[in-house]
Amino acid sequence: MNIEELLEEIQDTNLTYLLLAQRLLKEDYAAAQFRLKLTDDMAKLLMSLSTRQLSRLARTNQFLFRLCFDNADQVQKIVGEKRDSAMMQTHASLLMSRAAAANA
Repeated sequence: MNIEELLEEIQDTNLTYLLLAQRLLKEDYAAAQFRLKLTDDMAKLLMSLSTRQLSRLARTNQFLFRLCFDNADQVQKIVGEKRDSAMMQTHASLLMSRAAAANA
């Protein structure tokens, strides 16, 4: 895969992420804001952008999102233990909210 193909995939991923974020915000603002770790100003801005503006924003050579896990230990705790899927989601949510509170 050459660099042009990689950049195109990054841009496609960015647009998909932005469209999903906008849809989540419109469906359940508070839950989406928590899940996406967005400030109120950023959430309102994303909701207000047109598809053309989202597309323009997506056309960058950098990912517009980042993993919400700050360290490898958090990921290892989630994937390293056998749990049923409901418990794993709850555990992941608790770890992410604890990390968000520590960074606030």
